[in-house]
Amino acid sequence: MPRSGLDTARVVHEAARIADTDGLAEATLARVAQSLGVRAPSLYNHVEGLPGMLRQITILSLGELTDVMRDAAIGRAGEDALRSVARAYRAYALEHPGRYAATIRAPTPDDAELVAASLRAVEVIIAVLRAWGFTGNEVLHRVRVIRSALHGFITIEAEGGFGLALSLDESFEMMLQTLVAGLEQG
Repeated sequence: MPRSGLDTARVVHEAARIADTDGLAEATLARVAQSLGVRAPSLYNHVEGLPGMLRQITILSLGELTDVMRDAAIGRAGEDALRSVARAYRAYALEHPGRYAATIRAPTPDDAELVAASLRAVEVIIAVLRAWGFTGNEVLHRVRVIRSALHGFITIEAEGGFGLALSLDESFEMMLQTLVAGLEQG
């Protein structure tokens, strides 16, 4: 019988909190159970083991990231929308590093719920890219370019890899300008 006050959402949110503070690899059943004051086996009433809990963190995180990007894009178009979405993406990743880490891996095609969550996030970027008239595979290639550039910058920043005493915000804006220039070139 599930413990009173303990449900799937509470388990997943606690796992996500641990992932953000200590890293995704630290979001284990034992660690989450300890944090919630229960024994690890009781978590199986709420998640399908560690893979199920990590999957739920990914779904939660993709939903949050999608909302953040969508909110950033509302009322904007073209370069303004791209810059706003990119800044929101970066802010989310830096504020929620464990959750962000959960969003990177592509879902397996047989997991319809996870595929749908991933697609909703990608669709925000696709909508932004419509301003440049890209369609089909050309828009998908550009989604990959944008995600790769953002992920690369964010990862280096989060790991302390930018050691020079230069403004990270200024470097980020220069990267965005380079992306915009590339999009305008077609």
